[in-house]
Amino acid sequence: MIAVPQAAIDLAKRFEGFHRVPRADPVRAHPYVCPAGYWTIGYGRLCDPKNPPITEDEAERYLADDLMTALTATLRFYPVLATEPEERLAAIVDFTFNLGAGRLQTSTLRRRVNQRDWSGAATELRRWVHGGGKVLPGLVARREAEVMLVSTDLTRQS
Repeated sequence: MIAVPQAAIDLAKRFEGFHRVPRADPVRAHPYVCPAGYWTIGYGRLCDPKNPPITEDEAERYLADDLMTALTATLRFYPVLATEPEERLAAIVDFTFNLGAGRLQTSTLRRRVNQRDWSGAATELRRWVHGGGKVLPGLVARREAEVMLVSTDLTRQS
């Protein structure tokens, strides 16, 4: 089995952050509502609003599990990524982690990736920037980071 690329872990941590809400608890993360309107804890794990607070170590374990789930779904929907540069896999694993696998099954992004149309895939990634009915600056930045990874080697291929 392919391991979760380090770049996917780094992206998830960078864009999700370990939110200590309320800030009065310097050790544990409490559930909070993310900008898209979902109850979340730790590094972007969906949860119940009554979820007990967790430590950063617990959040790391949840993130590892969630990213493994995202990796498995990514390879199921995007089999070509098993033979592409790791950066491309990392970009789509992060995307899958962020949005969930359900939306990928019939997406144009899926077709573009499986056709190895990397510039088309980059265009499609840039479309997924809405949360709660509005464009979220954090999602715009995250998609651009994913675009940088999915576009790897384009200059060397031409």
